[in-house]
Amino acid sequence: MPVSDQSAEILVVDDDEGLLLLIADVLRADGYEVATAGSGLDALHWLGTHKPDLMLLDLKMRDVDGPSLLGKLQNGDTRVPFIVVTGQGNEKAAVEVMKRGALDYVMKDTGLLDLLPSIVKRVLTGLGQERALAAAQLEHKRLENEILAASERERQSIGADLHDGLGQLLTAVELSCAMLKEDMARTHPETSRRLDQMSAMLREAVGQTRYLARGLVPVGGEPDALQIGLAELANRTNGLGRIQCTFECPEPIVLHDTAVTGHLYRIAQESVNNAFKHARARRISIRLTRGESLLCLEVSDDGVGLPPKHPAGVGLGVMHHRASVIGAELTIASRRPGGVVITCTLPMQS
Repeated sequence: MPVSDQSAEILVVDDDEGLLLLIADVLRADGYEVATAGSGLDALHWLGTHKPDLMLLDLKMRDVDGPSLLGKLQNGDTRVPFIVVTGQGNEKAAVEVMKRGALDYVMKDTGLLDLLPSIVKRVLTGLGQERALAAAQLEHKRLENEILAASERERQSIGADLHDGLGQLLTAVELSCAMLKEDMARTHPETSRRLDQMSAMLREAVGQTRYLARGLVPVGGEPDALQIGLAELANRTNGLGRIQCTFECPEPIVLHDTAVTGHLYRIAQESVNNAFKHARARRISIRLTRGESLLCLEVSDDGVGLPPKHPAGVGLGVMHHRASVIGAELTIASRRPGGVVITCTLPMQS
């Protein structure tokens, strides 16, 4: 139920019985559902089983004053938006309560009953807009996660097709060339030599296909898949021949969430690619560690480092988004004498 609707439920808390009834009547006349509490204890008891859309709270009551009541609510699980109702001379107390989250305050004077409906309406409208915005942001994040998940599934599909389709076909053709070369070795040596060259090119094509497929389907679903994937990433990078890449993981790290595993791997993969392509690094280090409450993935290099005002490229933006999706924090910093350190820290349950 949107809180901007006049069907919203309002709790009025005031130990002045006459004023309590007048306020309730004014709000009911505007179409609101109104509950009343004549003391702070009555309000606490009622809030134990109800959650109104808004509370009107008198600052001074005989049993439990407004600030004490708020303290009890805020120390528990009950969070209720509230407006303060205060008498003359309590402006300072009202300001203090505003600092504790009051959405507005209204003075107990002759204009109270005239002003109150418009104040309540404005506050409820604002609350409705805030909740709508929060819901839109939540939906936006959900859609972003779905897009990333769909992209990952498409990667895996393409990787599987490369490995099982094109890779297998190229292997079959390479074997056929090898057999044909044996048949031609004595009678057609020149043809045999060319077939040998073709076999070598096909072997290279098979290797490149497997490399691409492995990049598209980087990790499996096993609990130690991240360690295995990062170790293979380092080995493949070393295989390029122009760079030294090391992987260090002092102790076994088990992750049961395949989404977290996939995002962490992609962050490491993008970091290594940036170091290789843009930073002209000669050495790259991948390090995966776990403390009592944090998992830390660190990728460092000895490249040219970041310019003083480096632009946020697409790759860095995707890395930051992947980190936010899994609740991690990503930092990127230059290091001396040269190079970049990319650190992703993820809070972990013990």
